[in-house]
Amino acid sequence: MSRIDYDLSLIKAFVFDIDGVLSPSTIPLFPGHGPTRMVNVKDGYAMQLAVKSGYPIAIITGARGESLEQRYTALGIKHVYMGADIKIDVLRRWLDEVGIDAENVLYMGDDIPDYEAMCSVGLPCCPSDAATEICAIAKYISPVQGGYGCARDVIEQILKAQNNWMQDEKAFGW
Repeated sequence: MSRIDYDLSLIKAFVFDIDGVLSPSTIPLFPGHGPTRMVNVKDGYAMQLAVKSGYPIAIITGARGESLEQRYTALGIKHVYMGADIKIDVLRRWLDEVGIDAENVLYMGDDIPDYEAMCSVGLPCCPSDAATEICAIAKYISPVQGGYGCARDVIEQILKAQNNWMQDEKAFGW
């Protein structure tokens, strides 16, 4: 049974931020190198299963980094938008491109740059350590912190509700 109080049968696509959602809110900095981010393997598993199950996923982030793009495209995600200054604009372009209504989208963000985009979708969600303003508009607050499996939490609940979790051989591999 889902912990999300929403008609999960409506969700057809996912959007995720990176910093604070798919990676923890802290970023180690090393002299002479760009920011380093940690990612969660269970988030990755759920994301690639959702892609294989036919759900479009977009990554919309202000972050930049070749390793980030490589990580998410390796999971089968075709829509990775880096350096997104105004996320609502990127979201609108993506919705037009994939032909999905905003009401059928789950968007997980954690901070003020996600606010407008989250307000425009059917199911705005956030990790437990999101900014106060983001928690106030979220229809679901994951009990999991950003970077520690919050994407897995929401994807698993949606796929289970739609009978797409562990239903065939695609669930048992990468």
